[in-house]
Amino acid sequence: MTAATDSPLFPQVPGSSQYSAPPSGADAVLDGLDPEQRAVATALHGPVCVLAGAGTGKTRAITHRIAYGVRAGILQPASVLAVTFTARAAGEMRGRLRQLGAGGVQARTFHSAALRQLQFFWPKAVGGEVPRLLERKVQLVAEAAARCRIRLDRTELRDVTGEIEWSKVTQTVPADYPAALAKAGREAPRDPAEIGQIYATYEQLKRERGSIDFEDVLLLTVGVLQDRHDIAEQVRAQYQHFVVDEYQDVSPLQQRLLELWLGDRDSLCVVGDASQTIYSFTGATPDHLLDFRTRHPHATVVRLVRDYRSTPQVVHLANGLLAQARGRAAEQRLELLSQRPAGAEPVFTEYADEPAEAEGTARRIRDLIASGVPASEIAVLFRINAQSEVYEQALADVGVPYQLRGAERFFERPEVREAGIKLRGAARFGANDTLLDGAVDLPSEVRAVFSDMGWTGQPPAGSGAARDRWESLAALVRLAEDFTRARPEATLADLVAELDERANAQHAPTVEGVTLASLHTAKGLEWDAVFLVGLTEGMLPIHYARTDEQIEEERRLLYVGITRARLRLTLSWSLARSPGGRASRSASRFLHGLRPGSGAAGRRTVGAAAGGVERGTGTAPGRSRRTHRTPARCRVCNKTLTDAGEMKLMRCEECPSELDEALYERLRDWRAEQAGRTRQPAYCVFTDKTLMAIAEAVPATAAELAVISGVGRRKLDRYGTDVLSLCAGEELAGAGEEGAEDAAENSSEK
Repeated sequence: MTAATDSPLFPQVPGSSQYSAPPSGADAVLDGLDPEQRAVATALHGPVCVLAGAGTGKTRAITHRIAYGVRAGILQPASVLAVTFTARAAGEMRGRLRQLGAGGVQARTFHSAALRQLQFFWPKAVGGEVPRLLERKVQLVAEAAARCRIRLDRTELRDVTGEIEWSKVTQTVPADYPAALAKAGREAPRDPAEIGQIYATYEQLKRERGSIDFEDVLLLTVGVLQDRHDIAEQVRAQYQHFVVDEYQDVSPLQQRLLELWLGDRDSLCVVGDASQTIYSFTGATPDHLLDFRTRHPHATVVRLVRDYRSTPQVVHLANGLLAQARGRAAEQRLELLSQRPAGAEPVFTEYADEPAEAEGTARRIRDLIASGVPASEIAVLFRINAQSEVYEQALADVGVPYQLRGAERFFERPEVREAGIKLRGAARFGANDTLLDGAVDLPSEVRAVFSDMGWTGQPPAGSGAARDRWESLAALVRLAEDFTRARPEATLADLVAELDERANAQHAPTVEGVTLASLHTAKGLEWDAVFLVGLTEGMLPIHYARTDEQIEEERRLLYVGITRARLRLTLSWSLARSPGGRASRSASRFLHGLRPGSGAAGRRTVGAAAGGVERGTGTAPGRSRRTHRTPARCRVCNKTLTDAGEMKLMRCEECPSELDEALYERLRDWRAEQAGRTRQPAYCVFTDKTLMAIAEAVPATAAELAVISGVGRRKLDRYGTDVLSLCAGEELAGAGEEGAEDAAENSSEK
């Protein structure tokens, strides 16, 4: 139901010539705006297009624009409708408007605004009650597939549901789905004819049951406004002025609804940045933003380019990336101008392999936190969610708390849980399982078990849930391969135990910590320090991005990642997947010509480079690069160690352990008590491997304790006295008082 139900209807907004100068109260709203933001705020008539670069204060500009119009008496609050794409963004806009004295303005998502109108006008336009709204369409899609005698697993079900949503926001009917798919250059998760059949049956089931979905809300509102001119005029009489945020993300269906709201008027302000279009897979298109001046030749166009978020060094890199872009969006790219003091140069780091990249990133983050940067102001951003696991583990190993944004923790993902159950069953009853016949080693056993989950050696086409599921299983297969390399005699049972240990460490309570997120999830957010990881060919751009337009969207995704950083930015990649593997990877093509020492093509050559360039040493920015590092060797057999867990223990897994089990249990009990007092996960005190190493070495002095991997200076200062007392078999005194001090210190750090 719209505001038309309980608000008076206001006349058309008069031209400025009919009004005297705005009262002084309105002028106060303009205080603190830069010249371009002020131009936005005072452009109250006719179509207005605001091209707003990342970090340029677009929300500030448009909320002050609305508030200025309201306080000047030019806009009536209830006659303004501001629409955006997320409930969070709409809520933020409403909050700012209230603070500026324009609390009566409607700020909603497209779906929310349309649903209110549909609910109010349905009895008049159609009669009866509004059909029941489906909160989740997945169950009905599953039923439609079953009626079509098409079997979908859980992942395929999510992907087919996504295809139906895309079809509806692009106004594609079931019969036209295969042709529309080909025209858009999309890759379907299944045969397009099958998806079209499921789509048609899904629509039939909805009609039979009197239900509608969220896309129908937009479609039906469009239908009512098109067919009932009296209702359209009533809506237009209520809403005189429209503001659309993130205009580069509108779908064809949303654009059609906006046009019907407007009618033949042009009191419209749109805000967007074509260089941040990264959701085309959902039906979003920047064409409406790019064509705005064609549709409205007399539009006022304001470019916001003063970047208040990032340092000149970060902005320079972002500008350089877009300077290489092609296509329509690149034609309207904005050259940002940083308004912040100079900062550190972006750091480019090449690592030998993925574990080294994750461990190096974790050490840098640990050092940043030690220098005073809050963990909540640090983010690790990657292309796909399946990349998170190695960073979750690396951060856990150095005692840094983290939070995963926009995705389940790796070991909480449904496919990973299912895989764990199947591996546990195979470990227990594998001798009688024909599925394992022919498996010659642990990795082949894992692949055989996963084949029962639909696993194949080749990834599925395209992106989506099926791809995410495959990537999660692929990460587990790689883990099995690495585990076997470190322990050639390991069994399925050993692997299950390893997975359990990792899961236990990462199922700790969520705490305030470093953000781990995909680049898509990071849109609209910002941090003091950002680590962009895994920047290799095949990952960014992702290997299934084939067309020029798809490649350019991948470039824009990296641009979004770069512009999330305020002060510090680190970009990294690795040459091999696992330690000792073939160095067959290369840095992303998007970095060529941007990182110091890189040419137009090819991987960076080894050698000295200026501008903060580092190559896989894991040292913090500004520290000298070590030219030689003594390899870690087993303290029992003197074999060179490459596995991170073995390096922590300083021995091969198969070598005899001198573990003092009683001491190990005392250390675990003490760790649990410390974690409880400081309200942090146990692994942030010490990881299991570090406790095991302590219980094997039984250090007698601080110097002996300090050399154990995972201790470090800060933990030595904080916990060293307790640990050495436990190693000496002594009872701890004053634990409660020390625990309270730890809690206070931990709280102040956060």
